[in-house]
Amino acid sequence: MLHRLVGARSRDRNPLRTRRLSPLDVPEGPVMEGATLISVIDDDESVRESLPALLRELGYAVLAYSSAEQFLCSDSVERSRCLLLDIAMPGMSGPELQQELRNRATHIPIVFITAQPDRTLRQRLTAQGAVTCLFKPFSEAELLDALHAAVRIS
Repeated sequence: MLHRLVGARSRDRNPLRTRRLSPLDVPEGPVMEGATLISVIDDDESVRESLPALLRELGYAVLAYSSAEQFLCSDSVERSRCLLLDIAMPGMSGPELQQELRNRATHIPIVFITAQPDRTLRQRLTAQGAVTCLFKPFSEAELLDALHAAVRIS
C-alpha cells in the first residue's frame, strides 16, 4: 500500500546549517546507467534528500539541484526525461525556468511541486505546458501518477 507523504518540511531545520550550492557544485546522487533520468530542482534540502531516495527505490535515475541556475549549468538539461520542479526558489523560480527552457526550445515534461495549495496556480501552470502541480505534502501514489504521465510525454 502506498501511504508515504513526500515534501513535508522539517519544522526544526536550522537555516544556518543549510549550505547554498553554487552552479559549479556537483549535483546530489549517483545516476543509474540506462534508467530514466528525473531531475529534482528544489531549494529545500530535505526534499533534495528524500525525493531522490524514493525515486531511486522506484527504479529511476535521479539528480538533485538546489537551484534552477545550477540545473541550467549541468548536462542534465539534455538528458532529463522529467523535472520535479519547485515553484518558489531564490533566484530563478520554477515558472521562470519553464519559460527559459521554452525559450531554448528544450522540451522536458515538468511536474511542479509547491507548499502553496493554490488551484488557480495549478491551472495556469498546466495551461503553460506543465504535466501537473503537486501540493506538498503529496502521496507516493500522486507522485507516481504524475511521473508516469510525464515519462509518457517525453
